[in-house]
Amino acid sequence: MVKKLNIVDVYVLLHLKKAGVDYAKMMAKVTGLPIEKINESVEKLMKEGLIERDEGSAIKRSKARFKKAHEVHKHHTYYRLSRLGELTVRKMDKKWAKNFFEELGLNYREIAKKKVLSDELISVGLISIGFVTKKGKKTKFFEAFSYVSGFFDNEKN
Repeated sequence: MVKKLNIVDVYVLLHLKKAGVDYAKMMAKVTGLPIEKINESVEKLMKEGLIERDEGSAIKRSKARFKKAHEVHKHHTYYRLSRLGELTVRKMDKKWAKNFFEELGLNYREIAKKKVLSDELISVGLISIGFVTKKGKKTKFFEAFSYVSGFFDNEKN
């Protein structure tokens, strides 16, 4: 059984679902998170059997959907979802997201509105998971998470 996932773990899984394959440094660059946080999640997810290394020395764009070149020679360790990872990510829909964020003590509907509330508890929660700065602005991580997850698309206010 999969251990409890944190917000970065969820991002890595969703990123790999959308990207096909990618490497930790690129995920850190896209999110603005420290590479150490991404590496911790990658290690945890590998131990859990949710992701695996992608073998080979080159990678085609059809496999690495975020790459612009037709074929890229690998200069990093690339990762992809394992079979268990694929099955886990399939369950990650808006209902799953609602439960996930509520377990973190956050209001999914408010996050989906992409607004920072004046309610201090929710703002502190959004800051603690890296979605919002202390000044109340959305972070690169929130934008990247929104893009790969699709959890917050077409939400009714």
